[in-house]
Amino acid sequence: MLIKGSEQMKSKKGDWVLVHNVVLQKEERAPQVPEDTKQVPLKMWVKGFINEDANLGDQVSITTISGRTVKGELVDINPYYKHDYGKCIPEILQIGIQLREILSGGEENE
Repeated sequence: MLIKGSEQMKSKKGDWVLVHNVVLQKEERAPQVPEDTKQVPLKMWVKGFINEDANLGDQVSITTISGRTVKGELVDINPYYKHDYGKCIPEILQIGIQLREILSGGEENE
């Protein structure tokens, strides 16, 4: 995997990284799982400290915070959460304000 133009990202032993691995191919999935689940492999992503110098895309081993050793493809170095909860919804902001008004008024707001 190439990052920032043609530079290849390298990880040093001890770096915090994310690895990816396919646990079960789709044909190995249990028969009782839902149909849409049967159509895709079971994948895992695990974070930990890398045990050797490597490049993105290499097969590596890591040690997790709990001390487990896991092998997988190096997919990220110093990973962080990249999700959010979407755009601000002004109506939701008003709910808290209105609730405080109702609760602070006691019995007169029942």
